[in-house]
Amino acid sequence: MTARILVVGCGPVGATLALQLAQLGVPSIVVDRATAATPYPKMDFVNARSMELLHRLGVGEPVRTRGVPPGYDFTFHWYANATEPPVAVWNYPSVDGQRDAIRRTNDGTMPAQPYQRLTGSILEEILRDAVRAHPLVELREGWTFRSLTQDDDGVTVELSDPDGSPHDLRAAYAVGCDGAGSAVRAAAGIDVDLIGPTSRHCDVYFRSSDPALRPHGRYFLGIHAGGVMLVSRDEDVTWTATFPYEGDPPADPLAVVRLRLGTPIRFDEVIAVAHWEGRLGVARRYRAGRVLLAGDAAHQFYPTGGHGANTGLGDAADLGWKLAGVIQGWGGAGLLSAYELERRPVALINREMSFNLLEVWRRFPALAAVGASPAQLAGYLEQDAYQIDNLGIHFGARYASPIVVAGDGPEPPWRWRSITAALWPGMRLPALFLADGTQLFDHLGTGFAVLDQDPGAAGATLAEAGRRRGVPIRHVTVDDDGCRKIIGSSLTLIRPDQHVAWHGEPADLRDIGEEALLDIVCGI
Repeated sequence: MTARILVVGCGPVGATLALQLAQLGVPSIVVDRATAATPYPKMDFVNARSMELLHRLGVGEPVRTRGVPPGYDFTFHWYANATEPPVAVWNYPSVDGQRDAIRRTNDGTMPAQPYQRLTGSILEEILRDAVRAHPLVELREGWTFRSLTQDDDGVTVELSDPDGSPHDLRAAYAVGCDGAGSAVRAAAGIDVDLIGPTSRHCDVYFRSSDPALRPHGRYFLGIHAGGVMLVSRDEDVTWTATFPYEGDPPADPLAVVRLRLGTPIRFDEVIAVAHWEGRLGVARRYRAGRVLLAGDAAHQFYPTGGHGANTGLGDAADLGWKLAGVIQGWGGAGLLSAYELERRPVALINREMSFNLLEVWRRFPALAAVGASPAQLAGYLEQDAYQIDNLGIHFGARYASPIVVAGDGPEPPWRWRSITAALWPGMRLPALFLADGTQLFDHLGTGFAVLDQDPGAAGATLAEAGRRRGVPIRHVTVDDDGCRKIIGSSLTLIRPDQHVAWHGEPADLRDIGEEALLDIVCGI
């Protein structure tokens, strides 16, 4: 068996990578040892940047349809005990609220798409169905990765089929999207650097209509000082209770949940019980020759701050177009070298941000246990409420790599709560509504785009030079006062992941030259 790209793992990251490749015309084989989406909910928050990426892949609508209805706020309740009102409430606007803010605040500081609450199992099901249906993706379910060897020309991977029979597959590149315990990472000899605590946790996934679960109104997360967290998965009757433990797994996790809540809640149906290890790890390398890592295979975070799976979806968007360029011949070796240079720093930063919020989670029950009063707990949590209003983190990636033409002048500021509306090489292009009501992002296409605000359409020569090379590139002419105000340069070269590769004036393009510019951004 042969494949240009082999993707190991069909979770949200592996499926997104395969769909990204297919969108650019590159076929792949995806193998996954499971035959269906996981029954465990895993993630519960698709951030706004991930929704931009999923929208571009054509799966944004089913994610919205099957997610939590858009009118519910994203609310955290912090309880000293289950019988008293919460000592603190952290509130973030609903999807509808954020969508309204996006329409009102058309200045580049907002996302093109609002976030979406959705369990990871449903997201995986949506993406797996899209992979099954795509003619350029061959999904082999029930197939298990065993080992690999590689040489200068490709990777030979040993797999076993659902019956256990061995098969060899030859691929130009193999990508491990096979989770925190990645067998691909181990086979490639890549180690993981850890910081902070490592701890064991139990998740109880259940259904219950017991009003005792919402004694003081609706919430997304209920954090209890007794050492348990409740997550409302659908704003109805589906929940997850999560608690840490030491030693052997508890024999009766339902009893542990009741004990730590301090109230005898009713479990109508237990869907599943799962155990997992929390840790803060980032792979030392994202690439070993022709083997690459993405998602949890490359980084592992605690589920605080919405960083884990969302960082992985960003990996897939970045790696997909770079692999496409190398396979199709318009990209050089520098593209894959830039993958680690761009994405690993994002994981390292997001690990610190996850650690930052994890400390709040850890200290809240610790403070309650040593006698902090409700007022003291409320004061402690008040000063950390900024944690959930964190658009700047999810949109803050700034790529400094050889395939980005460095910007002139001082770097734009970075803000926690909002997106920096600035045109800077390596940053995501600011999102805007044009005067005709359309989204600027929807004009960019799926490959490179030359955003041309020059009256003489000077960017046409750059787009034509790209087409001669086989680069997927679109020439987008825009005459819009709002766009010109935020995106001041006459010419902007935008990558397939919506990050800026270069910007300047027609004279700047003449100075650097179309061919030289394309050499840089295509990793030649």
